[in-house]
Amino acid sequence: MSSVTSTDFAKDYQKSGVSFPLPVLSHGEAIHYRKQLEDFEAEKGEAISGRQNKKIHLLFPWANELIRNSKILDAVEKIIGPNILCWGSEVFCKEANSSNYVSWHQDATYWGIGTDQILTAWVALSESSVESGCMRVVPESHNEQVMHEDNMSDGNLLSRGQEIAVDVDESKAVDVTLKPGEMSLHHVLIFHGSKPNRSDDKRMGFVIRFLPPHLKPTSGVDSATLVRGKDDHGNFELEPTPNCVNDPKLVEYHKNVCDKLEARLMGLES
Repeated sequence: MSSVTSTDFAKDYQKSGVSFPLPVLSHGEAIHYRKQLEDFEAEKGEAISGRQNKKIHLLFPWANELIRNSKILDAVEKIIGPNILCWGSEVFCKEANSSNYVSWHQDATYWGIGTDQILTAWVALSESSVESGCMRVVPESHNEQVMHEDNMSDGNLLSRGQEIAVDVDESKAVDVTLKPGEMSLHHVLIFHGSKPNRSDDKRMGFVIRFLPPHLKPTSGVDSATLVRGKDDHGNFELEPTPNCVNDPKLVEYHKNVCDKLEARLMGLES
């Protein structure tokens, strides 16, 4: 197992576009964060979804706490440097015995941000195994952007069914298996997807998108939260911190942010 204080995992990341497993939470901490989410869902009567599952660090103090976790940021710093913005956060959940899957894709395709030095931290809040439909990646596929097409098939969890439009050599794919509290890091251009959850437990991951402040949105105005270091560039509007769940001061702010985000993701922004 790699240590977040070593440089070995960073070298592996640069070569392959992915590094795992990295221990960042204790088993008890993983259970705690899972309970925070599940308690909210139980009170709401349904799983978190849609807009509420975009940039959730603006709506939930526990999520804002997690994007600032020192072990997560220690690992991220070794790849993108000491000044770190959190651009996005969401929960990836597959219900037990679900047929839902994620098609092969590259994250950068529709994000509208320069592609160098953006990475995703995938923090397991439950077991992420082959049986439960863990993420799969094709190592060393992160060196170029390829064409995608929209394929809105049943069960595809991606917002518009985006799928790589070239052949993917699945014989080279690697299963990113994680225990609760472990994390993977992957490059914004790596080929990745996942199969259905055939286990009897939810597969739950908290996903954080990190980038250095020197990057710029390619169109429109965008926002991010400064989680480490400083921002001397001002390319992103810096986001406030919630004081409580669905902080009234941030609900409208979150709505406006999501309006802009959805325009970019759906290709509606000029």
